[in-house]
Amino acid sequence: MTLAPEIDRTAAPADVDIVLPPRTSWPRRVGKHPRLMHYNRLIALVLLANAGLLWHSLGRGDWWSADGVALAAVSNAALANFALAIVIRQQYVVNLLFWLATRAPTSWPLKVRWPLAKVYHFGGLHVGGAMAGTLWFLASVGAQTYHAARGLDGGSTGTLVVSYVLIGLLLAIVATAVPPFRARFHDHFEQAHRFGGWAALALFWTQTVLSIRDQGGPLFAAPATWVLVGVTVSIALPWLRLRKVSVRIERPSSHVALAHFDHGVTPFAGSSTAISRNPLREWHSFANVPAPGRSGFRLTISRAGDWTGRFIDDAPEKVWVKGITTAGVANIETLFTKVIYVATGSGIGPCLPHLLAARVPSRLVWATRAPRTTYGDELVDEILAVQPDAVIWDTSSHGKPDMVKLAYAAYRDFGAEAVICISNKKLTWQVVHGMECLGIPAYGAIWDS
Repeated sequence: MTLAPEIDRTAAPADVDIVLPPRTSWPRRVGKHPRLMHYNRLIALVLLANAGLLWHSLGRGDWWSADGVALAAVSNAALANFALAIVIRQQYVVNLLFWLATRAPTSWPLKVRWPLAKVYHFGGLHVGGAMAGTLWFLASVGAQTYHAARGLDGGSTGTLVVSYVLIGLLLAIVATAVPPFRARFHDHFEQAHRFGGWAALALFWTQTVLSIRDQGGPLFAAPATWVLVGVTVSIALPWLRLRKVSVRIERPSSHVALAHFDHGVTPFAGSSTAISRNPLREWHSFANVPAPGRSGFRLTISRAGDWTGRFIDDAPEKVWVKGITTAGVANIETLFTKVIYVATGSGIGPCLPHLLAARVPSRLVWATRAPRTTYGDELVDEILAVQPDAVIWDTSSHGKPDMVKLAYAAYRDFGAEAVICISNKKLTWQVVHGMECLGIPAYGAIWDS
């Protein structure tokens, strides 16, 4: 283990004897700004694609005319976007995206592998699809209202009523997903998405059946029917794997619980599992830590709120799990020859399975309060056994370090190609943006769920 240098707690980060190189040119730095990250670019891409569809529909598409609006076409545009938003979050699809992105060999140019490793920004497709779908559905309801007011063919009163209820529900779901609300009332956001989403799916089925009946066509010949079948299966699959399993809790301190599972599932390194004490209320995902050569896995759960606090203080004997183990951000490590793992506190959890698996040469930089007291000698010794040169910074003894400088020093000394940061939102973005401004590929969670 490389011991952190003794520094005065009041010293500025610049006092640490690590000098950063000059940042890249201004145009390159602009492209690396968090507001221009790939997540937001994907949102813009979906919206631009839909703007192109709108342009076509207003011109050669003949969706609008003196005889009315092509109601089925507008409704299908909405449904296609909602299908994208839902399916892109499906666990099998997420694992497939990671598998495809990480097929690139390390012999490929870094400028190709760098953006491929941003695969975990796929949530931008979810947001873009949901936004575009809601706008198209607003247009669809407006068109239905226009037809009803003008006495044109196209829909019954029942179909219009269902559409109005559905648009109200969709707007409520979108409102709870706005970042400030989601961050402050995450439980309400989660429940609105779950129960509101189920209700919206039922209403979409109702509206589709009524619309097809109004038009006199066969139900199973309509594309919308099969899109809804696919969406329904996608939503149902994780719940079909719902089960209650035994868990053994080990508490090295009042801040951390190590949850041990061995119910016939040994997940791959870098995956996560969602657990719950009440499956209809809230779910929490944690990184799986399988031990090489042993069945089962562990979850590292730190006190970070009411739910985790209750889990540590009142350890359950059984918890609910659902779905399949899902790939996490650090799975992109295989795109690089060497990587630096930067973690603070319980961020060591998602890093640990990769360190133990040692699929890619790596070096750990971990800043945490009293590591042995907080996480236990056994866990720290396990880390040091596979990472003897790890930089472990005890913040209770040395204060908070400049993680950008520590990350860069490790990157430079180890000859790494990329930096993966697992920390809180503020520090993760600070490290990722700081590294990329130096021309270094860097990755970290984007908190989009």
